[in-house]
Amino acid sequence: QQQQQEGRGEPKPLWASGESRPAPGGAGQPSPQQRTETLGFYESDRGRRKKRSLSDLSLLRFISAELTRGYFLEHNEAKYTERRERVYTCMRIPRELEKLMFFGIFLCLDAFLYVFTLLPLRVFLAMFRFITLPCYGLRDRRLLQPAQVCDILKGVILVICYFMMHYVDYSMMYHLIRGQSVIKLYIIYNMLEVADRLFSSFGQDILDALYWTATEPKERKRAHIGVIPHFFMAVLYVFLHAILIMVQATTLNVAFNSHNKSLLTIMMSNNFVEIKGSVFKKFEKNNLFQMSNSDIKERFTNYVLLLIVCLRNMEQFSWNPDHLWVLFPDVCMVVASEIAVDIVKHAFITKFNDITADVYSEYRASLAFDLVSSRQKNAYTDYSDSVSRRMGFIPLPLAVLLMRVVTSSIKVQGVLAYTCVVLFYCGLISLKVLNSIVLLGKSCQYVKEAKMEEKLFNPVPTATPGKPVNKPQSKFKSTQGISTDENGSTSVTNQPVHQKENLPSLLVTSNSDQFLTTPDGEEKDISQDSSELKHRSSKKDLLEIDRFTICGNRID
Repeated sequence: QQQQQEGRGEPKPLWASGESRPAPGGAGQPSPQQRTETLGFYESDRGRRKKRSLSDLSLLRFISAELTRGYFLEHNEAKYTERRERVYTCMRIPRELEKLMFFGIFLCLDAFLYVFTLLPLRVFLAMFRFITLPCYGLRDRRLLQPAQVCDILKGVILVICYFMMHYVDYSMMYHLIRGQSVIKLYIIYNMLEVADRLFSSFGQDILDALYWTATEPKERKRAHIGVIPHFFMAVLYVFLHAILIMVQATTLNVAFNSHNKSLLTIMMSNNFVEIKGSVFKKFEKNNLFQMSNSDIKERFTNYVLLLIVCLRNMEQFSWNPDHLWVLFPDVCMVVASEIAVDIVKHAFITKFNDITADVYSEYRASLAFDLVSSRQKNAYTDYSDSVSRRMGFIPLPLAVLLMRVVTSSIKVQGVLAYTCVVLFYCGLISLKVLNSIVLLGKSCQYVKEAKMEEKLFNPVPTATPGKPVNKPQSKFKSTQGISTDENGSTSVTNQPVHQKENLPSLLVTSNSDQFLTTPDGEEKDISQDSSELKHRSSKKDLLEIDRFTICGNRID
């Protein structure tokens, strides 16, 4: 430093010549004036260096730095790997979703064909047993088995509602709807969709109440209003729901026959509005399972409505096959828009909620479990009823409407026509049997892949919402959706949940002072809060989730 100062001609401190540094306050210490001059020199030198460094940052150096600047993605490897897996999940969603949709649509088709094929035969066998019962004697207390009673009730409801539908004029309804404006028809169609969901949720309860009231053991205390009032409620429900679906089909028919196709375009755009209402919400696996069941039911119902529209249009054009090709592009457009909306909706829901594409195989296994369990000897419900509860698809109103449209569109006259009807009925039975065999085989495969065979032979009692399970099993302990066997293995479709036994103790210890000191009104509020916490913290097994179960998808 001393040499550099000598070369620059800079003033040296007094002790720079090699002499010992004077002690503070000594005789050789520099004066304050000399100290000020030295500090000022160093400050000016530091300023010159700073200006020189700033002048080196030229525009060319900045551009070259921007062009040659690098970074390393492996420093955040976990983040980019997760992003890549999300892309692969979105690419797998269409395939997995359509496999679930394909399986679910054939389940709905099997339940729908059951109404036209096997149900009339089962009703005939039940009536034959009831008529010939005196010949064999009363060996059993029951005149008819519970399943036979339910079959007879279904058959009677179908016949009564079919004759009641003859008093509804389809042509007058068509011209009445066609005279409305486009915006009014769009609002009416949205209202019909909401009403259809409400009717389905309450209608299945009405039918289940009728079946249980008619087959309940007589030894129990009567806690109902009687079979006849329940029967009239069921008939009224099926009739009103059939009229509602007829209005939907008529509105769709008006959209197909409009000249500028504006109404059809608006109705198709309504599907894309569904994306806005579903994608940006919090979804768990149970909520997504409900939405998947709703999409399956909605797609199958749309296919039946398109069939009704095609039948009515072909009748008006005297069954000219050329007109079918006129309707074909519109039909394909409606189906394609429905498929595209479902794929986009499910892809973004799984992306935003970190749900893998493998969850759809669990949903498929749950639907397959319903089919396999309904074939057992100890089955507690018919398969068509289990499909109705699971997906919200009730085949009776749709079957009544389809029979009404087919019988009014196709005139049967002559022996040859009746022969064709018999052959067509035999073909429907063959299709139903073939479809049931294939579905049963695939369902057994899906259940075996999901390792759910234990639940078939050791069923876990499921509790209805708001009612606890009174009789727990000795070998299997069910704690709100988790079924564990002796070895401690759990099912694939079970979700990790909190045990119900721990919740009351936690609530009591945390709010013990309030429970002891609050008046009655506040005690009710606390009990309501605790029950709400139980409801929100508990997660149900997929086998306990139906279309209309509230799973609690609120964002905390």
